[in-house]
Amino acid sequence: MTYRVHVRVMPRTGLLDPQGQAVEHALSALGFAEAGAVRIGRAIQLDLAATSRSDAEARARQMCDKLLANPVTEDYLLEVEES
Repeated sequence: MTYRVHVRVMPRTGLLDPQGQAVEHALSALGFAEAGAVRIGRAIQLDLAATSRSDAEARARQMCDKLLANPVTEDYLLEVEES
């Protein structure tokens, strides 16, 4: 069976996010001063062949831990669905 995996990777809370700060300042300069605490991350989507949803999730976590997210500076969220 094939599963679609959505991964959202974000900088850990409390760590400096220069991209987020730059976007926050730019938004303010453009008249959107109400926007704050901007954080910039990335979204990854992949199809994964696995025998079960739990197997797909476990494999996706391994991928995140080894390549897709930096465990020192980033956190990630997974969503697994049948495709």
